[in-house]
Amino acid sequence: MHLDLQKAAKRLGLTRPKLIERMQAKGLLDSNNLPAHPVRDRAYLRIREGQWFHPQCGMQYSRSCKVTEAGVRWLAEQLGIDLPMPPPTPDRRDVA
Repeated sequence: MHLDLQKAAKRLGLTRPKLIERMQAKGLLDSNNLPAHPVRDRAYLRIREGQWFHPQCGMQYSRSCKVTEAGVRWLAEQLGIDLPMPPPTPDRRDVA
């Protein structure tokens, strides 16, 4: 599952513009808000390419940055954000 920058920012306790600003300052995003190092960071950041047809302008193409599940914790480490541990899940084998 891949998260857009809005959802990733919410999980990190930031707003989308603040996340983008901090990622650009750290060199993780380029000026187009796409991964600056797509090959190196491919386990954490992905480029999603989309297209649609506009009746007057023809085919339109878009590219956006997506964050993988592993990328959320990785981003927290890169940006110096402390994330709380997820709540423990009870083990079904513990009965008595």
